[in-house]
This record gives sequence, structure tokens and C-alpha cells, in this order.
Amino acid sequence: MTYFEPFGTDTENASREAALRSVPHLRDMDLPCEVEVATAMLPVVFASAGKVLAEAVERFHPDAVIAIGEAGGRSAITPELQAFNENIARIPDNAGAQPDGEPVIAGGPAIAASPVRVADITRAITGAGINAETSQDPGRYLCNNIAYRVAQLPVPGLFIHVPALRTVGVATVGGETDAPSAAVPQPALSPTAQPTLLTDIAHAAPSTEAAAVALPRPATTFDELGRGIAAAIAELARQVAETR
Repeated sequence: MTYFEPFGTDTENASREAALRSVPHLRDMDLPCEVEVATAMLPVVFASAGKVLAEAVERFHPDAVIAIGEAGGRSAITPELQAFNENIARIPDNAGAQPDGEPVIAGGPAIAASPVRVADITRAITGAGINAETSQDPGRYLCNNIAYRVAQLPVPGLFIHVPALRTVGVATVGGETDAPSAAVPQPALSPTAQPTLLTDIAHAAPSTEAAAVALPRPATTFDELGRGIAAAIAELARQVAETR
């Protein structure tokens, strides 16, 4: 699972919080198998983000990959159906580059579709009580760049946008996908909990009672984002397990 570093003038990126907070929630979920999660932080740099992704895949040899980014104008968690072979930067990346139409991968297909059952991922998130919608357009910034690469990995890959929540105030970036969003003050993870790479293991606990049905609503805290991403991980694990 990957997430992005902060970019622009912002000091937080909701994708990081969603990724790191998802792992504890997995321990309380009905998983089809033991799930080991390895995470990697990607730079918001067109020239190197894909390389860092490839290095993480080479290091961990995962059975599946989920990449997470933030979208400013979205109030729902949005799994992406597809991505486009085009880089367009409304603002410069963290290295100052601002591509305007260059391909993500020269000679690659114009559109790369996610090989997983995205609609089932969306349903799993809403089943956890968090609002989710399937998206057909991840923008053209770094999120699209990584979504395009993830869709073509030799293992099942999926990109998910989360709302651009902030501990305090509002996101000043995020219009790369949609319009800027509002946020609700909330506690952030300690600055010491910022690993570039980490691993954790979540064990499924048998369910003894039927879970109460929760009506989906927009995630307004980082922890709720984590719960939604945990549901996505569990569903993707089920899809992978079906192939074995």
C-alpha cells in the first residue's frame, strides 16, 4: 500500500493518514486469510514517484497493490476504475516540474483499467459505513500517474482517492483532481510515526454476531478514512484469495 508525502504548501497528506490508520482496523475484520501490509511513501515528484513504486514492489513482492492519494473536492472515498497516459500539472510538483501533456509511459495505452472488481471495493467501503463512490477519472496529476502504473503491474492493483482532510483548516492543494475541500479539526498521528516503509500483520477474528448495518456517510476524520481503506484491503484480499 502506498501513500503520498505532503505537497504544495501543505504539511499533511490525507493519503498517509488513511494508509497508516487502516492497519489497526484490519484486526477487527473478517479476513479470508492472514494479511500482511507493507507501506511505502511516494514523493510528489513526476520524475521519481514511479521509480519508488517499482522499488517497493520489487522489495516486497506483494500479492496485490493499493495506492492511495487525496482529492480536494471529494467528500467520498473514491476507488478509481481507470487512469490515463497523460501528465498534466496544475501546480508544480515538489521538485518544481510542471508537465503539460507528456505521457506517463511512452508508447503505453491511452487508458489503463484497474484489473480488480472496483465496484465490489466501493461496496465494501460503504458496507463499513463510510460513503464511497466509484470514479472514472483520477485527474492528471501524480495520482493519475501512479494509478496508471499500478493498473499495469503484474499483480492486481487499485488506486483509491480519499478526501483531503486536514488536522486544522482546509487543504490548499487537491484541485489537481477536484475543487478544494473543507476539513474538520482532528488529531494527527505523531510526527515520529512517519515511516517510509513499514510492515504489520493483521489477523482476522471470527465474527460471533452479525454486524449492525451502518448507513454510509462522508468520512470526517482520519480514523474514518482508515476504516474505509481497511474495508478496501479486506475486499481486495478476498478477490486475491478467490484466484488461489
